[in-house]
Amino acid sequence: MDGIGDVAVGVKRGSDELLSSGMYNSPSSGLSSISDATSNGSDSKKLRVEERVGDAPPSRVLHIRKLPNDVSDTEIIALGLPFGKVTNILTLKGKNQAFLELSTEEAAMTMVNYYSAVTPHVRSMPVYIQYSNHKELKTDNSNQSGGTPTSGSNSSNGGGAPSSPVLRIIIDNMFYPVTLDVLQQIFSKFGTVMKIITFTKNNQFQALLQFNDPTNAQQAKGALDGQNIYNSCCTLRIDYSKLVNLNVKYNNDKSRDYTRPDLPAGDGQPSLDPSMAAALGKDSSSLLGKIPGALSPLSAAAAAAAAAGRVALSGHTGSGGVLLVSNLNEEMVTPHSLFTLFGVYGDVQRVKILFNKKDSALIQMADMNQAQLAMSHLNGQKMYSKIIRVTMSKHQTVQLPRDGLDDQGLTKDFTNSPLHRFKKPGSKNFQNIFPPSGTLHLSNIPQDMNEEDLRVLFSNSGGTVKAFKFFQDHKMALIQMTTVEEAIQCLIDLHNYNMGNNHHLKVSFSKSTI
Repeated sequence: MDGIGDVAVGVKRGSDELLSSGMYNSPSSGLSSISDATSNGSDSKKLRVEERVGDAPPSRVLHIRKLPNDVSDTEIIALGLPFGKVTNILTLKGKNQAFLELSTEEAAMTMVNYYSAVTPHVRSMPVYIQYSNHKELKTDNSNQSGGTPTSGSNSSNGGGAPSSPVLRIIIDNMFYPVTLDVLQQIFSKFGTVMKIITFTKNNQFQALLQFNDPTNAQQAKGALDGQNIYNSCCTLRIDYSKLVNLNVKYNNDKSRDYTRPDLPAGDGQPSLDPSMAAALGKDSSSLLGKIPGALSPLSAAAAAAAAAGRVALSGHTGSGGVLLVSNLNEEMVTPHSLFTLFGVYGDVQRVKILFNKKDSALIQMADMNQAQLAMSHLNGQKMYSKIIRVTMSKHQTVQLPRDGLDDQGLTKDFTNSPLHRFKKPGSKNFQNIFPPSGTLHLSNIPQDMNEEDLRVLFSNSGGTVKAFKFFQDHKMALIQMTTVEEAIQCLIDLHNYNMGNNHHLKVSFSKSTI
């Protein structure tokens, strides 16, 4: 069928992601392995099982060994998710091995470095990860038995009938707005979308989506169930609906019949006929109001800008966005160094280095959006020579010490810091959020500062400057360090550095290389 070529195993090599948003679209589950038919065919010749543990040069394809017998692709992909976008997977079921392809070699190197220090486990069993001799995974899309995802959840109809062309879609972890148009764009890769109705039930955004053919619905469910629309959030949960036909009365931002452009816009409330309301349950009347800053699938910058200055949809500002950071270098780390590094991805409110475990800290971000961004970009990075681990904390807030209680300066409140990068809604900083990289973007450079001065300044942070380039006006520049770790160190040391005459240097990660 048409849309199937758009989804390879897990995610198509060089995929467009679910949206053309350019955000790191981390698949989390619902991805299927290449069936034995493919791994026994031509691909197995291309991908010989790399039994010998060798020192292969770095590659974005990783070879994983000693996996449990009935391991799922979701469990394998989960190993790679914290380090970047997973673009392909090949499981060799009989050999307890798999190949995992990440979007960049840098992401793969970070993953290998991290797991060389912290042994990865799947179902409590240690697994072994090394670079593959392959530079990319070539999976055969023309082989229907191998190239088509077949999610295990297809067999369960979730209360609806697999023969229904109507899918019921629930969106979990909805930290960015998802609109009717976004759903139409994603699902239309699998066939003609005829009708969509969106509503809120049990405080969750849901949708009913009707294809012109039950086969298209089946393929979309198999490929998309469990996928994230955006990086680490907006997870699709898909079942078949008991309904076989949707009755749409209005074309607006909550309901649409693509076969009837003549329908009125109504009052913005899609009215359901009684049989549909009964099928949905009594909560279906609490229909979703228009989400402010609703997101069209444009780009990472647009997505971040849409979230700019807005409360995360799941809660109020200042609650729920707490991270736990562990494996810190306790001799070197300070609340301020954590504030500076994590402040690249959001406005840090409070930092607490744990009194009884000084290699761990709690960091409260302004909202859950920012916490997710910081976690996905900084987990597995090196800070002060140690690979740090970043996870969501169960705490809702970071408590300050009681008045008069000295905690040796381990807790700091940055709520009113003038150094927050994202205070202004729609700030340009939202368009310049990039993963840690060896190249740094410098701005607010004084006119009398030359290249040699800046090279010396950055070399004094303990790194080696590989390349330097001024922008035309000399107020901005790019500086390339030898490693990402060196660049992280320079950012911590030199962001907001006073260059004299109240000129404070601004440092951020760049997507460019020189």
